[in-house]
Order: sequence, then C-alpha cells, then structure tokens
Amino acid sequence: MAEYDIQIKGGTVVDGTRVPRFRGDVWIKDGKIAQIGGRASGTAKNVIDADGLIVAPGFVDLHTHYDAQIRWDPWCTISGYHGVTSVVLGNCGFGFAPVKPDFRDRSMLTMTRTEAIPYESMKIGMQWDWETIPQYLDSLDRAPKGVNCIQYMPTASLMTYVMGLDAAKTRVATEAERAEMRRLLNEGMDAGLCGFSIQRLGKHSAQADFDGSPMVTDTMCDEDILNLARVLRERDEGFIEITQATGHIKDDLAFVEKLAAEANRPILFQAITASTRNPDIHRKSLNWLHNARAKGLPIFGQGGTVRSGFAFTLEHWNLYDMSSAWRDMTTGTKEEKIAKMNDPAMRNAVKSDRAMHAIDTNAAGIGGRPAKLIVSWVENKPELEKYVGKSLGQIASEEGKHLADVMIDLSLATDLKAEFLQPEPEFNAEFNAEIINNSMYTFPGVSDGGAHTKFFTGGSFTTDFLRWMVRDEKRVTLEEAHYRLSALPAHAAGFKDRGILREGAWADVVVYDLKNLGVEPEWIGEVTHDLPGGEWRRVQRAKGYRSIIVNGVETFAYDKCTEATPGKLLRHGHA
Repeated sequence: MAEYDIQIKGGTVVDGTRVPRFRGDVWIKDGKIAQIGGRASGTAKNVIDADGLIVAPGFVDLHTHYDAQIRWDPWCTISGYHGVTSVVLGNCGFGFAPVKPDFRDRSMLTMTRTEAIPYESMKIGMQWDWETIPQYLDSLDRAPKGVNCIQYMPTASLMTYVMGLDAAKTRVATEAERAEMRRLLNEGMDAGLCGFSIQRLGKHSAQADFDGSPMVTDTMCDEDILNLARVLRERDEGFIEITQATGHIKDDLAFVEKLAAEANRPILFQAITASTRNPDIHRKSLNWLHNARAKGLPIFGQGGTVRSGFAFTLEHWNLYDMSSAWRDMTTGTKEEKIAKMNDPAMRNAVKSDRAMHAIDTNAAGIGGRPAKLIVSWVENKPELEKYVGKSLGQIASEEGKHLADVMIDLSLATDLKAEFLQPEPEFNAEFNAEIINNSMYTFPGVSDGGAHTKFFTGGSFTTDFLRWMVRDEKRVTLEEAHYRLSALPAHAAGFKDRGILREGAWADVVVYDLKNLGVEPEWIGEVTHDLPGGEWRRVQRAKGYRSIIVNGVETFAYDKCTEATPGKLLRHGHA
C-alpha cells in the first residue's frame, strides 16, 4: 500500500514565503502537504518528476467574474489554465445573489453589458436553485469545482433585493432599508461570505448597466457603503473590494481611506497601474498607499500588470461607456444599435470633441487610441479587404473621413462584425516592477477572468508575470513573485491554509518549466466556441505547466485538463 497520494520529485521548491528556493521533494496525502524535503517513510501512488522544474503554491486570483462561468466550467478558465487554484467571486458589487425569482433574467442582462458575458450562455448554463445568500452558497458548494472559491456579497444585488432596481439607482436607502441590508450581510457572513464588493464609477460609468444607466453601486452614497462597513467592523472579519473612480481622484482616495477606517478590515483597492513613460502615475498611487498604511489603514493595492490586448466589434463592445454619446449609440439590441449608427444626430454626437476626448483620455485601459486601432476582420467581404491591416487613422486620412465614421461605416457594412485590433504597445518593465518591488502591500493582477469574454484575456496574467518580470526582465525574484502571486493575496483576502507550501496546508501546487513557460496565442488569444449555447470567447492557453494540483488532486497535467473537480467553496476562508 502506498503511503502517499503524490510525490513531486526532485523539483526546485519556492514555497511562497520568500524563503530562498531549494531542491527537494514534496509529498501529498489526503489533500494536504504531508512532507517537504528529506526522505519520506513510504512510496506514492503517483510520482511527478519535477527535475528542472519549479514547485510552488497555486496562484490566488482576487479579481474575477466567474460567477456564471463556474457553473459550466468548473476550472474557471482562462485562469485555471494558468496555475490559478483559488478565485474570489462577486467582484465589483456584481453577482447573482440575493435575487428574487422574477429578477433572475434582469440580473443576467445586467452582466451581458457591464461584464460582457453572453446572455445565452448564462441562460443555458445557470440552473437557478437559490434566492438568498445562504441558499446561493449551498448551491455553489454542491456544484463541481476545479478551483477553490470564496464569495463576496455583491452590493448591487443586495441593494436591488432590498430596495428594488429603480429605487436603488435613484435615491439613498432609508434607515429601515439600511437595517435590512445589515441584517442580510450578517446572514451572509454567518453562512460563509468573505465580505462585500463595490464598483463606484459615477453617473458616467465606464461599465454601465444593460440599459446604459449607471450600475446600482456607481451612484451609491457614502453612508450606504459605510453602513455595510460597520457590519464587518462589528464582526471583526471579512474584507472589502472597491473600484472607486468617479473622476475626482482626491475625493475618491479620501473615501477609500474613510472606508478603511470605518471597517477596520482589509480593503482591496484597484488598480495601481504604470504608464510607459510617466513614472508619476504609479509612484503617486504607491505614495498614497504608503501614507494610508502609515495611518494604520489596512489597504492593499492590486497592481494592473496585465499585458493582454483588445480585439473587439461594436456588436459587443462596452468600454466606451464613459462617453454618454458612445454609450447611447452602442446600447440596446443589435438592430437598435444599427439604427442608431445610421442616425445622423447620433453620428455627430459621437464625433464631437467631448466624446472623442473621453475615449482618448481613458485609452490605456480601453483598447488604445482609436486612431491606432487596426482593422483586423471584415467578415470576408472582398470589397472591404483593402482595409485589413490599416489603422483607422490611416483610413480616415486617405478617405477624408472622421475616425468615428470609418469605424461605424465598416461596422455597418459587416453587420457589426468588423473587428478592430489594439496594436501591441510598449510596456515599461521597470515601472511595472516598481509596483511590486517598492511596496509591501501590492500584488499582480487584475485579471477580470470570466468577463469581457469576446475581447479580453486577462486571466493569463499569472503566467505572463512570471515569464516577463522574472525570467525575461529579471526585475522580480522568483521568491518575490510567488509571494505576490499566492501568499500575499491569500493573506489579504482571508484564505486559510492556502498560498504557501508548508506541511499541513492544503495541497494547491503548481509544477512548471520556467524556461518554457508561455501564453498561447500571444496578445489577443484565439476564438473558441466552447460556451453554452454555441457562444464563443477569446482564450489564451498556457504552455509549460507540468502539473496543477488543487487539494491534492491534479486538475491539469502537461497543460491538459484531467477533468477532476477537487475544488471547494471556502466558507470564512476555510475548506
């Protein structure tokens, strides 16, 4: 009889604690790490030859939107391909519980725009058997999972459940409603929630609702948020994820500090990003974070270190929503969008200096400047093939047209199928490394895994961070990288016995070849039709992972899924 389930033999162990790497074996039994190093007292059923490979803790992805996808894809790919063994669900205040039965369809429609998840896939892939948070968590517990997950209270769902959608968007909560929201958050925390989440982007939200109006939390007043923060303070547990960007940066940061002081619990703030040329962008963010920490405020910064590009059509694109003119034109059914694009008044509105300035100002996070976008697909129409490979700026110059007219005319000529590609920009490795190396309170991200499925592939960020920052640029040590990809985010988000390799901890492990680690295909990935209802998405697969292990069971071997589903719902961070 074998004494152990798995022996990972002869690898270079990087345990996630910043301890210098060492060569040794790792033995796993009954889902946990039984021994690290030395000689074990018995044999193993499965021996993984890790000679020349890195053995490290599985990655923890704190910013995902797999709330729907986990119901039909237990491994939460794209993230699952790339060594992620634990995810957090319910980010940005969005999710599917609590929800009244007659609001289920509307909640899915919300996610078709704000997080760009296909409606048909949700309609077919989600089997609703809950209303309340405890019922939802029980359902999630029963569902097969290839990763571990913890769950926020989605604040937009909570407010809508208590107040109704129209009221939640147009007024502050009454004292009775605030009391009910506190009660429901307490009930959810009792059942195993990890805290709550919020997106607050103001009335010109860059991620609007299905009808183009702001999301519920976008215009949420301070007191309604602080009302929930006091629940966590009273319980002395849980944490808060917040994206606050209303256009008034000093006020936004001041509120995040106020929220941290009120809750006295960890705040996950996003995102700290680096530009290509101006170091003040990320250094000011880091200085603010360090000053807040000096005041005793438990704030962590999620670094926007993703190097995935955008390739999109106006049929599905929603990231121009910070411009009210573009938002109005691209909201509605496909037929409604086409009608609006043919409306001269709406055309003039999107071509206005104000509308184009809104896009150019935010270009770094929404696909780049429109003038530089490349026409990459015209639905195989021969008369339009002459445009493929040209930028919108080049076409506009050659034909004497406005950029917006070029984009819209090509879209109309292809039934909104014309695809626009963000050319790969420069990335400043030095500045991105500073986000990690110059602060004790930051970790890489933000993947948005499960969201924006037709035009973004950020779930590959873990693999890319290791090959870019560690292997190719040599700006972050291997020990530091694994601490930031596993141990620190696990600590910040309340995962128990995860994020490091130690005897007695749960065996979430990655075994990989650093020299050959890669992302395939590069930049924008490839289209694959693997969603329910025949829907498609863009994916980037991983290369170089010998083994990905969740709770002592291999979920991927040689970059291929084993179909095993050993993942667990972690109530209060525990299995």
